[in-house]
Amino acid sequence: MTDTATIELNMGGRAVKEAIASRKSTRAFLPTPIPRECVDELLNLAGTAPSGSNVQPWEVHVVTGLARHQLSEALLKAHDTGESPRNEYHYYPVKWRSPYIDRRRATGWGLYGKLGIQKGDREASSRQHRRNYEFFGAPVVLVFTIDRDLEQGSWLDYGMFLQNIMVGARSFGLHTCPQAALANYPDIIRNELGIPREKIVVCGIALGYEDSRDPVNGFRPDRISLAEFVRYHED
Repeated sequence: MTDTATIELNMGGRAVKEAIASRKSTRAFLPTPIPRECVDELLNLAGTAPSGSNVQPWEVHVVTGLARHQLSEALLKAHDTGESPRNEYHYYPVKWRSPYIDRRRATGWGLYGKLGIQKGDREASSRQHRRNYEFFGAPVVLVFTIDRDLEQGSWLDYGMFLQNIMVGARSFGLHTCPQAALANYPDIIRNELGIPREKIVVCGIALGYEDSRDPVNGFRPDRISLAEFVRYHED
């Protein structure tokens, strides 16, 4: 390998590292439109994700413009009227325990602290949660579905596809926010987007340009150390 090739490889490696490290859950976006060609290129890139036997279990609904507005209005109505979520799968543990509940609380308190929301202020917490159904102002919403009869392996594959979108978005100068909250109202989403019953609504991703002036985007949750999740098995 020539010195030039080594330099190019290193530069490419740094770009990948930066894309991964700069990915974050962005909760305030600018209304700046994203060209369809950009979205198509990003999703085409994400589609190179591996999947068992090349099943490629993902299906994406790209929601913009009037369709986005109507979907948001329907979800906000459900939230504001107190309609009970009807999740089709368990995203979180049915019964929380340490250390996971501790990490969840630390993340929630850290985010709310950045927004000046005091512990116990349910009204302010609800207003912030409501922002999920406004897609945090992002002009593009991606809604993901999977065939109901596929098994856990395909869900694992789906995670790699979603990660490709979130990391790949950085190469376009875009940010994302993965939104499990959209799966709270699958019937509304199916009705608004014409999704058949044999599809499960997995989640959504808000996609757009970050509003760097909003303090909420300064929040980055702590990550556990290698010592907490890595075990080496050696001679």
